[in-house]
Amino acid sequence: MKIKLKNSASMESRPIDTPFYQSFSRRMVLILILVSFTPMVLVSGIILDEFRISYREKIHAHLAELVLKHKQNIDAFLDEKMGDIRFVAASFTFEELADDLFLDRVLENLRREESTVFEDLGVINEQGRQLSYVGPYQLKQAVYADADWFQQAIKTPYYISEVFLGLRGKPHFIVSVRGRHEGKYWLLRATIDFDSFNSLVENLRIGRTGFALILNREGEFQTKSTFIAENGEEKDLYQLIKRGERRSNGVYILERTMDTGQEDIYVGAFLKDEDWLLIYQQDAADAFSDLRRAQGIAILIILMGGLAMVVTALILSKKMVRQVAELDQEKEMMNEQIIETGKLASVGELAAGVAHEINNPVAIMVEEAGWIEDLLEEDDLKESENLSEFRRALNQIHVQGKRCKEITHKLLSFARKTDSRIHEIELNELVEEVVGLSAQQARYNNVEIRVHLQEQLPPMRMSPTEVQQVLLNLINNALYAMDGRGGVIDVYTRRKEENVVIEVSDTGPGIPESNLARIFDPFFTTKPVGKGSGLGLSICYGIIKKMDGDIDVRSVVGEGTTFTVRIPIKPDRTDTPGPRTEPETEAEAEFSPTD
Repeated sequence: MKIKLKNSASMESRPIDTPFYQSFSRRMVLILILVSFTPMVLVSGIILDEFRISYREKIHAHLAELVLKHKQNIDAFLDEKMGDIRFVAASFTFEELADDLFLDRVLENLRREESTVFEDLGVINEQGRQLSYVGPYQLKQAVYADADWFQQAIKTPYYISEVFLGLRGKPHFIVSVRGRHEGKYWLLRATIDFDSFNSLVENLRIGRTGFALILNREGEFQTKSTFIAENGEEKDLYQLIKRGERRSNGVYILERTMDTGQEDIYVGAFLKDEDWLLIYQQDAADAFSDLRRAQGIAILIILMGGLAMVVTALILSKKMVRQVAELDQEKEMMNEQIIETGKLASVGELAAGVAHEINNPVAIMVEEAGWIEDLLEEDDLKESENLSEFRRALNQIHVQGKRCKEITHKLLSFARKTDSRIHEIELNELVEEVVGLSAQQARYNNVEIRVHLQEQLPPMRMSPTEVQQVLLNLINNALYAMDGRGGVIDVYTRRKEENVVIEVSDTGPGIPESNLARIFDPFFTTKPVGKGSGLGLSICYGIIKKMDGDIDVRSVVGEGTTFTVRIPIKPDRTDTPGPRTEPETEAEAEFSPTD
């Protein structure tokens, strides 16, 4: 397979189950939760409280409007009935109304208009004796002189009584009009059907627990009611409503918590010049059921959001702690690599020093061998039996000295005298030089290096030492991969379009697919500890990219690996000055390559 690689760092995750990272993770979770929850709780609390106040005010306004409407209906009902009786009293004389037959026709006319609202009619003189009566009860000649309602009614032009049982033994109330005949007062009174009146109040029902009632000043019920009073509570309620919140429309609102813990809402409006009190009562839980339901849904959503925040905080904190652990690991590895790099630099300096020191005695040895060769030309030595052996030995000294010169020169060039200046070079010659430097190690590993060079490649302007470093890294990696197994390394050069291509291919074990994406990452290595720094291919990648080139890899496990380097041909490049090298010694100058 073939893969294009990027130079991106990738590291193994560091275990985060140590006490330090566990404590760090807990603190981060706590901070994330506090930072997330605090504004959410504050905003949600403020919104819910404002919604509660607004909804409560809405319910209060609705109930107040409803009670006010029923108050107006009841007042209109009473005013209408009083108006009917006043019209009758004003339209007919005392003598006509005192006639039972005439009064019966009047009642019939009233019932035709008002159905059964008027139960009966009667005319009562100043002494409280009923002079005429029409209705379903036997009340003619009834005496009301001692009745509370009569004593009140005879004193006022118009009167509406409290609800009472009276002589008929059932709840009713009376509407009366006072007249005057021959200097004496008389009353035209009508009994109002209680059920018709009570229906006006019973219609005021909302929810499951809402109901209405009417109380008088003494706390007596003026309508049927499901209200259960204890210890005169209804009279206290009459006075309590008056201490409630009074709205601009005259309606009172009160919320009260009972001894049982139940909270009730009372809405009241006064009737009959505050003689009667219309009260609407409902459980607060019933009245605010929609509010409680909305609050429950909101709290559920908040809890779900909080749970999501906690889960998110756990995931984010774990991820962030893992990243911190990876950064710490990378930092430690970089520190270790810096130490190793320092050691390698020291080894390089040592190698350069050793090569320098070896170069001088080798040069002297070669000079002395030349001098001995000159001595052999003298006549007294030409006749020596060992002359040919001497010449063979001197020739071997020259050959081995030249070989030492080449090895020390290459070692100095690579380890210490690296020159990053750009020159015009023949790439094939540089490849052959690097292959020659690696030939001895290849033979030791039973590996054959084969070179396939395309002729007449254009001269390349680049840093020879940098290209040399790239090739050495690729070849050395191939040798390491085939260590102990033997094999073949093929090095190719060719021109492809506007690029010069270098390929280094081996018959080694190949690279697993899981590692292909990471081999150019800094510090990534599959070699044992102490065998590799993980920087070689990363450095190669950087060098090639600096040349505007590209490097990729193809590998099949069990078959081998091929690295392909593409370098663009740019003949217009100019020389770039690099770091100055140290002056060469006389021996180094003598053995410097001249080609």
